[in-house]
Amino acid sequence: MIEKMKLDNLEEYDDPILYDKENDTYTEDIIFLEKWASKTEGIIVDLACGTGRVTIPLASKGYRVIGVDLHKGMLNEAKNKTSNLNLQIDWVEQDCSKLDLKAKSNLIFSVGNSFQHFLTNDAQDDLLMSVNRHLETNGIFIFGTRFPSAEELFQPSKEEYWKTYIDRDTQNEVDVYTVSSYDPLNQLQHNTTIRKFKNADEEIVNEVKTNITLRYVFPKEMERILTDNCFEIINVYKDWKETPITEDSYQMVYVCRKVKDFKKEK
Repeated sequence: MIEKMKLDNLEEYDDPILYDKENDTYTEDIIFLEKWASKTEGIIVDLACGTGRVTIPLASKGYRVIGVDLHKGMLNEAKNKTSNLNLQIDWVEQDCSKLDLKAKSNLIFSVGNSFQHFLTNDAQDDLLMSVNRHLETNGIFIFGTRFPSAEELFQPSKEEYWKTYIDRDTQNEVDVYTVSSYDPLNQLQHNTTIRKFKNADEEIVNEVKTNITLRYVFPKEMERILTDNCFEIINVYKDWKETPITEDSYQMVYVCRKVKDFKKEK
């Protein structure tokens, strides 16, 4: 059942080219992770790596990186982008909660709020146990997730304008709208994203809808989850610029250390 939920929740990533157009200019997390990479020996693991937005820049700096993702199309685009670059990257199609990399790392990270794709308590635990198994003792796990503020959770359930961006190929505008509903019992937000593509005369010529469900975790809850899976929280920031977290944050960036191997009680 959990596996089916994961596969049914990948619609937002079915167009890797569009995903890159909308996300590949973001670099704040790359700058942050480069600082940690510079203090790390050995292989670095990028979980839910997508098309390699972060994986590729780190490998370009000379680091050996394993990029892991469940979505075949995203990984194929990552491979296409690096086919002639001669970088130290291994692209691996695996479920991040069932990792079997035959290697251990001192630094594992996951960006793009990928933690929110693990929708149940069991799925979250499986992810963290999987990370624990692949980290050396005292190894670092870094990840970001959205802060569960009232503004974030209780968005309008009707179509609402979000943003406009310029398509880099057509140079025309794309208007983006969202529709959201929050299930407080399961801490799940169901989102529909509507992209309205315009021509040079600013007429809408195409409309694409995608759906995604995201899990929200509160800070004290996250403390318990990480502690139970044998992680120590080193820092929590509100952004990748290392700003201390506050009650009006939009994001939580966790830097954690593995303190011991996780051993499941019988």
